[in-house]
Amino acid sequence: MAKENHLFFGGVDVVELAERYGTPLYVTDENKLRVNIRNYKRTFGKPNTGIDTDIYFAVKANGNLAILRILASEGAGADVFSGGELQLVKLAGIPLDKVLFNGNSKSEEELRAAVESQVKVSVDSREELQTLSTIAVEMDEEAEIAMRVNPDVSPKVNPKIATGLRTSQFGIPYEEILQTYEEAARLPNIVIKGIHCHIGSQILELSVFKEATEKMVQLVEGLYERGIELEFVDLGGGLGISYQKEQEIAPTPKDLAEMILPTFEAKMKSLGINLKLVLEPGRSIVGPAAILVSKVNTVKQAYKNFVAIDAGFNLFLRPVMYDAYHEVVVANKLNREASVLSTVVGQVCESGDIIAKDRMLPEVKRGDLVAILDTGAYGFAMSSQYNGRPRCAEVLVCDGAVDVIRTKESVEDLIRNQVIPERLR
Repeated sequence: MAKENHLFFGGVDVVELAERYGTPLYVTDENKLRVNIRNYKRTFGKPNTGIDTDIYFAVKANGNLAILRILASEGAGADVFSGGELQLVKLAGIPLDKVLFNGNSKSEEELRAAVESQVKVSVDSREELQTLSTIAVEMDEEAEIAMRVNPDVSPKVNPKIATGLRTSQFGIPYEEILQTYEEAARLPNIVIKGIHCHIGSQILELSVFKEATEKMVQLVEGLYERGIELEFVDLGGGLGISYQKEQEIAPTPKDLAEMILPTFEAKMKSLGINLKLVLEPGRSIVGPAAILVSKVNTVKQAYKNFVAIDAGFNLFLRPVMYDAYHEVVVANKLNREASVLSTVVGQVCESGDIIAKDRMLPEVKRGDLVAILDTGAYGFAMSSQYNGRPRCAEVLVCDGAVDVIRTKESVEDLIRNQVIPERLR
């Protein structure tokens, strides 16, 4: 929506937001967030599918407490990857019986926290399985587990976000998983609950989900043949979104359901069992629900027309880390003619700090506002204080209302935990 050439987001004028809260500024639309999670729940709801399905939000995508609280109110569970993320979901009110503690390198402290909190652990190696059993015995508690399978499935995505490859560090090799489950069944204080995989992120070609489902239900059959029963199958997340609106058509949760449910249902029927299905979407829920608003510091005509903004990869790493494409618009000149080939760069002292390369934009001047779209996933979550820059504020918008959900850091926050030894004073 545009008014006087201004970008509106969540019913709010982005230019007014920038004037009120400063820049850079992450802005999340609560209604978009709720629509996206409800789309999953409606599509995979038992009345529609006959399959009992839980949606576990991938907290690594966005760990803001207000956002987690919204998702908790919508009935979401959580996929967590650290002790810190576990604490976040507790504070947000996500039920602990709907939490899976994932990760390829969990510390003993994190395993103890998982056992103490009675959350399910996705075991990533045989050594971790043995360690978890030892910890559970010491604590006189039971550890509920799934095992993460490396299914050797290759999605067509950036190699840095392909997690189900044979060469990946994640999961137990497919050919070893049945034997490892037999070992788990013999270990004290280990309670087998499910089986888990995750093949990658930003996946737009759905056939790999079907391949992974086929491999996973074959393992389920193998486990039942060995007398090992389960309660759930977790197929992970990874559904992509349209970052390039005119070139990419992202699949929907309905498309995903049509790809995986027939295989899943057929195997459940043939085995005479009814296991719960768990999905772990992250990006497809929060990605389109936020933008990053930044002010233009300077425009320089050099090798290229460089538009330098006050948000760099310290606040938004994806373009640098993954060579990711994000659409950008000039928020205060939304309907002006895109007449200048421009490259949008950040303010970090690195030549790779390029947010958007060779884009047609209106003529931009110092003080204009650039909005980077679809930044709700792996945006603030991957930010840092590099170059001594405090991290920015976040606001939540809903039907024209605005709430601050993270205050802007100060220079004091940069030095809060640093200590100068007495001998250097």
